[in-house]
Amino acid sequence: MDNKTLYTIIVHSENFAGLLNQVTAVFTRRQINIESLNVSASSIKGVHKYTITCWTTPDIVEKVVRQIEKKIDVIQAHYFTEKEIFQREVAMYKVSTPEFQSNPEASKVVRRASAHIVEVNPTFCIVELTGMSAEITDLYQKLKDLNCVLQFVRSGRIAVSTSCFERVNEYLAHREERYLKEKKE
Repeated sequence: MDNKTLYTIIVHSENFAGLLNQVTAVFTRRQINIESLNVSASSIKGVHKYTITCWTTPDIVEKVVRQIEKKIDVIQAHYFTEKEIFQREVAMYKVSTPEFQSNPEASKVVRRASAHIVEVNPTFCIVELTGMSAEITDLYQKLKDLNCVLQFVRSGRIAVSTSCFERVNEYLAHREERYLKEKKE
């Protein structure tokens, strides 16, 4: 089991209370740690997207995805390796304005990382970075080493794939047909 890979699982579902608990329970039963979890409305009205990352083996990730797809409100679930998707994270670093201003290296670190300062006040500045996980961690470590980090938060993985929407569109067409049929009755 040493040949674990970081997988990104993308789940599309309707937005019903309790579904997140059902999905995470699949991981809990198999004792798989979720590295990141991001849930939001998708670009399709009425459909939510879960982006979950975990380290596991190919056979286990297949089983997990099949179990998730069996959940009644899940439209579809797919898994991807790093090379099969476009993914990023967003991070915000709250840094001390006095420390940041007194250390010219801090400003250089932010510029080299292609991060953006999005808020400045006398007490703190907010630095924002969109990038790969390693880039976000690297900037955090560099700012921490300069003793100017007050808080740090990251979004978890957000990912885009081009191969997930066939079943979602099919599901939505059937949902529309059901809606029109119910409306006539």
